[in-house]
Amino acid sequence: MTATASHRTLDRVFAVSIVLKGLDGVAELIGGLALLFISPAALREALGDVVSFVLVGHEHSPVFHWAIHLGDSWGPRTTLFAAAYLLLHGIIKVVLVWALLRQQLWAYPWMLAALGVFIVLQCYELIVHFSWWMLALTLFDVFIVVLTAREWQLHLRRREAAADVGGLG
Repeated sequence: MTATASHRTLDRVFAVSIVLKGLDGVAELIGGLALLFISPAALREALGDVVSFVLVGHEHSPVFHWAIHLGDSWGPRTTLFAAAYLLLHGIIKVVLVWALLRQQLWAYPWMLAALGVFIVLQCYELIVHFSWWMLALTLFDVFIVVLTAREWQLHLRRREAAADVGGLG
């Protein structure tokens, strides 16, 4: 594979990864908005229904008891916190993804900073409550950081080259 072909492949991988991150942001926005309009009691009931359906016959499993405990401890403050968390994450991701897809140079360092903060928080969560999903999400975010940094450097080099060419004319 030539250098140009590998650059194009990485550019496509970056675009797909960013779109996936944007879709994740949209899902967080929808989830955050839904939490604002769903009562904690309805949320507990829905969680109980899902747990009972998914874990039918496993009423003695730790996952079943954890989910029931989560539902019992879910209140208005927890709902508001979760909604605010999801809305904030969603807005940040959607705005930055939109700007990156439009190749706005200011968005690259902001995306790196936002993902850096998310990665630190996710690493803390991994230490406190390990989850394979959180590990996968964290590794995906690290991957996007590497691709974003690469794309940013490419845009800076192109801008410098264009300025050099413009200065000669």
